[in-house]
Amino acid sequence: QAAHPDGPPHRPAEDRRHRNRRRALTLLIIVLLIGVPAGYLVISANQSRDSGKDKEAKYSATGLTPTYPAKVQRRLYQVPIPHPADRVASYETNNWKTSRLYVQFRTTEAGLETYLDAMGVNRSDLKKGAITISARDRKISGWTFAGPGPWWGLSHSQKNPAPTQDVVVNLSNPVLPMVYVVSRTVP
Repeated sequence: QAAHPDGPPHRPAEDRRHRNRRRALTLLIIVLLIGVPAGYLVISANQSRDSGKDKEAKYSATGLTPTYPAKVQRRLYQVPIPHPADRVASYETNNWKTSRLYVQFRTTEAGLETYLDAMGVNRSDLKKGAITISARDRKISGWTFAGPGPWWGLSHSQKNPAPTQDVVVNLSNPVLPMVYVVSRTVP
């Protein structure tokens, strides 16, 4: 019997196998449209939370932490850490008046020369027995400079906005000198 030409065409009844395939495809599409973005949000939230915890630990530090200062800090405070260097630790303080970066590292003789050259000074500018880092900065950083020496130091003053650096070097092991730096800048 022919369908009426003005009415909708008659569709045959859907068999069970076709219906199950259609439902499985619909379920797959729903999972992909909802599950994938939801999974992405969960992963993103965990990464964000972990990043926040790392930053919180970094900025709640109250003294030197065994980490390299960030590249932007090294550039801003003009504290280039030579290669090779180990026993690196840093700490930054900021207030409305002065910002300071405290850095310590152990390097080689050539690394010390490279560091001083990058600062714009040379080894002959170091003065034997000069502890140029103030008592206030020693208290904040925890440096005592009471161990075996000889201790050498210098202050490198520059016109604002360039930072001023106070450097103390422990040459008890001249092959591997230990360098302590306080670089301060006025924002």
